Amino acid sequence: MIDVNAITDLHRHAVKRWHAQPIDNPYEGFLAAVCDQHERNYRLWHQEDIARAVDIGDAELAEVKRRIDRLNQERNDRIERLDDLLIQRLGERGVAPEPAARLNTETPGSSIDRLSILALRIYHMREQAGREDATPEHRRKAKDRLVVLDQQHKDLSGALAELLEDIFAGRKLLKVYRQMKMYNDATMNPYLYGAKKPAA
Repeated sequence: MIDVNAITDLHRHAVKRWHAQPIDNPYEGFLAAVCDQHERNYRLWHQEDIARAVDIGDAELAEVKRRIDRLNQERNDRIERLDDLLIQRLGERGVAPEPAARLNTETPGSSIDRLSILALRIYHMREQAGREDATPEHRRKAKDRLVVLDQQHKDLSGALAELLEDIFAGRKLLKVYRQMKMYNDATMNPYLYGAKKPAA
């Protein structure tokens, strides 16, 4: 089985650590893949902040947008990788879905991605709640939002634990849904392969 607490601890500790030192990945096995995926969300978060700055020029903004696009593709690739690894582990354990097993609307990889983003949101919201240069109203609003975010994190991590339990017991079916994004594919995006550009 996969330990959801180990995943959420990784998310929380990595976000804190990476704000104080260079990004690292000291994990092994499935957790190393979780950390690799989490890193893309960490980098995306900060690039999205830069993209909204009012004091950067158009050329720099274009570069930031390209980095966001690349990181988002990497993020999605790594979500699929998490589900691939889980399917591999199911095969190694000889777990087969029951005849009546049903699909879930979200894969474990997608849930782990959402938990990663929640860890980032909670970290930065906690920063806002403790800002000494902010108004009491700002800090109170951030604290109120933290309560909601903490509950969301509790709900999602619990749901993921139940989903994984069902999958490894054969009660739920796990399939990897390839996103097959076309806009990053130089053979499918007409702006990249040189076809006539569609009208705006």
